[in-house]
Amino acid sequence: MSDPQEPLWVTYEQAVAIHGRQLRRFGGAPGLRDEGMLRSALERPLNKRRYERAPMDELAAAYAFGLAKNHAFVDGNKRIAFMVMMVFLHKNGVAFSPDPAEATTIILSLAAGEVSEQSLTRWIRDNWNSK
Repeated sequence: MSDPQEPLWVTYEQAVAIHGRQLRRFGGAPGLRDEGMLRSALERPLNKRRYERAPMDELAAAYAFGLAKNHAFVDGNKRIAFMVMMVFLHKNGVAFSPDPAEATTIILSLAAGEVSEQSLTRWIRDNWNSK
């Protein structure tokens, strides 16, 4: 599953905007707890690509893992983890529409440390269709 082209990344500004939309839609406390942790989470997939030549499924998992674990926002960290993963896949031509109940379970389990980044990668790969 090698991806020769440079992916279209989710930027800091896009992540903050996505988070704001999620809060307006679902509620929650606004605010960025730690800008450095957000930037770190958003850099994880770039570094995996740069140094490991990681494929798209691993990059998407890296976004979700970093955002779910770094707790950069006051609230909505699991939601932003899932949404940035989804936006990244969509921007890169991957049709990804997992079962909502499964998606909720895996993201909650990821945040709780019950699912590894590698397991999330497999789940992404098992649930996508390239456009």
